[in-house]
Amino acid sequence: MSDPKPVYLRLRDKIAAAIIEGRYAEGAALPSVRAFAAEQGANPLTVAKAYQQFQADGLIRVQRGVGMFVREGAADRLRAAERDAFLTEEWPELRRKIARLGLSLKDLLADA
Repeated sequence: MSDPKPVYLRLRDKIAAAIIEGRYAEGAALPSVRAFAAEQGANPLTVAKAYQQFQADGLIRVQRGVGMFVREGAADRLRAAERDAFLTEEWPELRRKIARLGLSLKDLLADA
């Protein structure tokens, strides 16, 4: 099943994960719009829209003619937002499914 999210939000999620995981550290430059678009097989305008969302959220800063850089505290802010979204949006459904399937903590922690 394909992700119903718009492409720019899926790209934003990829960039957010890379910031949280430290692949783009605080103060580090993000790839250019064109470079990231080529890497992802996406339209540069779509990537620009994803980057604009980060800028609007205060997670990156733009230096004209130089590039875009991850702001200090961006990883912590993104992690907190993802944690909140998981706990309020995803976890309740997962919890219901776990109960419906009769899974125990042991089942969930067993090596696959």
